[in-house]
Amino acid sequence: MFRKPESVLNGERSLALLRQMIGPGASFRSGQREAINALTDERGRLLVVQSTGWGKSAVYFIATKMRREHGHGPTLLISPLLSLMRNQIQMANRLGITAVTINSTNDQDWSNVEAMIANDACDIVLISPERLANARFRSSTLPSFAKGIGMFVVDEAHCISDWGHDFRPDYRRIVGVLQSLPDSIPVLATTATANSRVIADIGEQLGATLQVIRGPLARKTLRLQTIRLDHQAERLAWLAHNIPTLPGSGIIYCLTVADTERVARWLQTQGIDARPYNGRMQNDERVALEDLLIENKVKALVATVALGMGFDKPDLGFVVHYQRPGSVVAYYQQVGRAGRGGQDAFAILLNGTEDDDIQEYFIRTAFPTADEASQVISELEQSEGLKLGELLTRVNLSRGRVENALRHLEVEGAITRDKSTYYRTARAWQPDTEREVRVTALRRNELARMQEFVRGEHCLMEFVARELDDELARPCGRCSACTGPLKSRDVDPAVVRSAIAFLKRDVRHVEMKKQLPAGFRGHPTRRSIPPELLPQPAIVLCVYGDAGWGQYVKEGKYRDGWFSDELVEATALLLLGSQRPDPFPEWVTAVPSLRHSELVAGFAQRLARRLGLEFRPALIKLDGADEQKSMQNSLHQAQNVDQSTRVDKAAIRTGTVLLVDDLIDSAWTLTICGMKLRYAGSGDVFPVALAEVAGDIS
Repeated sequence: MFRKPESVLNGERSLALLRQMIGPGASFRSGQREAINALTDERGRLLVVQSTGWGKSAVYFIATKMRREHGHGPTLLISPLLSLMRNQIQMANRLGITAVTINSTNDQDWSNVEAMIANDACDIVLISPERLANARFRSSTLPSFAKGIGMFVVDEAHCISDWGHDFRPDYRRIVGVLQSLPDSIPVLATTATANSRVIADIGEQLGATLQVIRGPLARKTLRLQTIRLDHQAERLAWLAHNIPTLPGSGIIYCLTVADTERVARWLQTQGIDARPYNGRMQNDERVALEDLLIENKVKALVATVALGMGFDKPDLGFVVHYQRPGSVVAYYQQVGRAGRGGQDAFAILLNGTEDDDIQEYFIRTAFPTADEASQVISELEQSEGLKLGELLTRVNLSRGRVENALRHLEVEGAITRDKSTYYRTARAWQPDTEREVRVTALRRNELARMQEFVRGEHCLMEFVARELDDELARPCGRCSACTGPLKSRDVDPAVVRSAIAFLKRDVRHVEMKKQLPAGFRGHPTRRSIPPELLPQPAIVLCVYGDAGWGQYVKEGKYRDGWFSDELVEATALLLLGSQRPDPFPEWVTAVPSLRHSELVAGFAQRLARRLGLEFRPALIKLDGADEQKSMQNSLHQAQNVDQSTRVDKAAIRTGTVLLVDDLIDSAWTLTICGMKLRYAGSGDVFPVALAEVAGDIS
């Protein structure tokens, strides 16, 4: 009897599985069948570089199913984001694949998952790259694979390369795992955002036998446009007019958490159902929001990049950027969420005056500097192991910067971790200043290319494809550079005025610190601030630099050296109206400054007169004090205020006091000054600040 060759049988089976997953009429896209064959027949190492929406996940799910049917062990999939994991598990279920995950949100399920792995009762295990740093996972979970790993998949593989737009140091751990795998285990790495330099870097790390399947990266369903609108009020007005006209539901990307919340609130005032989405939210809340978007029960999610790689909604109708991303490649990654199901979708990039400032911050903080890493190494060398909190008492670096340095140093083998304690290893280490310079130069070049892109002088899709070294890049005939504007940049002046009024009403409330940091005044552990000393939450007029009052604050602080009477009146009306403190203050004082002695004090005195209250200079800044903005973490910030500020007890009144400052960032200045006033005998302390410095990007 004639028997079909195994390759033919495999081809028929893979097509049947594709149709089971997508639908009866589905067919393979160019390169998909070849990728599956490379994993199931040739069992080699493969890098797939294909456009977003091409179907990279279909390749590894079908290959997983086929290898499991032939008795191989489960697939281990490295995936960077929880939202990506959730989408992948749902897709795996369509093929009858049992998918499990071990991540930071399901620690109560780890034992059950580990038991399933040990009993060969799951087909695919999804983990984050950070999980490879977990001692329990390395020592218990990995060895428990009953039949061994059947296939190894690295999703979003550009994260391995520090030439990539989204390098993540924990991805470097993957290389060590791969080196321990037998050559018979197929390895798949996938990405949509790798240029030739990134591909070469991935190849060096995954091995000389790596095959590359690379397709055209231009997206035929996307219609791109860039629009310059300098001020946030103009962009808010544009969104209010245009979001209802865009097809279906979509994503509005912002660069900061504060902007996701503010843009969503504005759109809601305009009758548009938009919800904020960012990394501050609990996992359950984010899942619920994703479901609303997937089911078209909300017009838009206003999101940071926390809603990014791998989020899969085939009929997503639009992606709008409220601000400009840092690179063309990151932009391509984000707009790739739209139009994946074959229908046309809009990708419109708004950009304005604050974009460069935000991106400069990202560039400065992307990697630990040589000095930061050296400080951490030095402290660990002088100790027998330190926890993160202990390190923060010894170095004047922010928590995020120390965590960043620890992560890089651990991946490089210069330090090791046992549970929550870090130790110096015997491995020699020198700061890689050349790498720091190289990567910073790369990021600045990416920024320059993005600045050229938004000018929109040439085909936008071709520009993006060429940035990714796509040899098939051609004019798309569909973007605004090819056809003319897709959406007008014009905004209704009346709506702009409404947006400015909205921004001026966008009052912030900032909670004061409730615990003193470990190490404060020599105390080894954190301590709760007694309730009777704790100031009330701060009332804040605006976000620094925004198109409402924020611009007035910026100009007053750095251009005029004097806060305007308009700011005095706006703050007074706030305190006399919707934000009236209860009990109302009986007197006013100000946070003192040596370098700008009249800036805040002068504002506070005029505010006191407007409120009909007495101003008293109850706080004094001591000579030689360090600038508060040079303090980088909680301990140093709290200690600097504590040690550099004293109370003039003769100026203290027993009644409720309004404590005035210009900018609020960490909240330690107002917290410590408020405590000092209470301890010296004042009544309740109501802090008020002109502007909040908003920089949270997660």
